[in-house]
Amino acid sequence: MVLLENDSFLCELTKLFQKHRTSGSVYITMKRYDGKVKPKPRPEKLAANPIPPPAEYKCLLRAHAGNKKISTVINARDVNKFQQAYVNLLKANVDGLKKRDKKKSTAKATQ
Repeated sequence: MVLLENDSFLCELTKLFQKHRTSGSVYITMKRYDGKVKPKPRPEKLAANPIPPPAEYKCLLRAHAGNKKISTVINARDVNKFQQAYVNLLKANVDGLKKRDKKKSTAKATQ
């Protein structure tokens, strides 16, 4: 997994969307990130040495398509700027979605 800066992540994500426009899928995951790379200690060790919460949470954004994986970490102060750029990117590139067929209503549903 490649950890990129925010702007280069958006550029690489655009390339992923362009590459998989006609066939394939791009999966995007967003989650809260506290900056820790080690797992949480066991409860008995945690009671002796409590871990203080981070001063500021971050946001971890991952994308993958096929075997290409990219990710970025967004600071709290950069969220609004990144969100605007991300939404514009999604609006421009998520046009290859298939329309779903509507289910036919049955007689039971109308009774």
